Amino acid sequence: MNNLTLHRYQRTNKRYTEDLGDGVKLPLMLIPSGQFWMGQTEAEAAELKRQVDESTYKNAYARELPRHQATVPSFFMGKYPITQVQWRVVAGCPRINIKLDPDPSNFKGDNRPVERVSWDDATEFCQRLSAQTSKAYRLPSEAEWEYACRAGTETPFHFGETLTAELANYQGTETFGDGAKGEYRQKTTEVGSFPANRWGLRDLHGNVWEWCEDDFHDSYEGAPIDGRAWIDAERKNVRVLRGGSWYDYPKNCRSTYRYGPYAENRDSDIGFRVCCTAPQKQATAP
Repeated sequence: MNNLTLHRYQRTNKRYTEDLGDGVKLPLMLIPSGQFWMGQTEAEAAELKRQVDESTYKNAYARELPRHQATVPSFFMGKYPITQVQWRVVAGCPRINIKLDPDPSNFKGDNRPVERVSWDDATEFCQRLSAQTSKAYRLPSEAEWEYACRAGTETPFHFGETLTAELANYQGTETFGDGAKGEYRQKTTEVGSFPANRWGLRDLHGNVWEWCEDDFHDSYEGAPIDGRAWIDAERKNVRVLRGGSWYDYPKNCRSTYRYGPYAENRDSDIGFRVCCTAPQKQATAP
């Protein structure tokens, strides 16, 4: 693989800002509709097989296959993972189904991502936010998440072939491809601390894992190709996480990597970001 080249983009896509009250804003970026190849490339497979044995590859990484084309309609996606101050405001809104802890995070800071939230907690947040704004907030589908993360790229990271600790918050003492070793911060960082992708989204690689709407499946065999979440009534207790975290090796922070924990998991490396279908007239230029 080549040495990492940081892609810098002039972002021209529109954005929408939700006013949560108490001076707290929720910025969302317009993700344009399009088609993309979802899943692991042959080059990624070769690098992964260089790093892990065949059994580990089969059990942990072959679930990114088969690579397939998916078409995704346009939508709005949170510029950052939900922060602790955003969480606190929405957690103070009327309950829909379950109680929310207004301060669940291990690593404290208004502008750090909220963590130690389960899939049900994240869903309750979206439902409360929807009720307060009269808009349909939700978790992204797995296809939407990867499409938005890639932003037109086909490399392991939207930055390029490798990752460095100057570009993302992960276990920087480990490498992928020709990436250099760097700092392992051992905690979350404030959202927006690292460069954005082409569509203005930040913190997609590392910092905190992000819940998706989908039930977890062991491969993409039979997966939807229209961007919707893959829901299976028999698998409701296992959901999809994407993006890796401050705790993870770079190979687990790739655009394609997928992980399926129990929906009730609340760990200090698990957060989420929201999506919304908002009226186009409310979108403004960046």
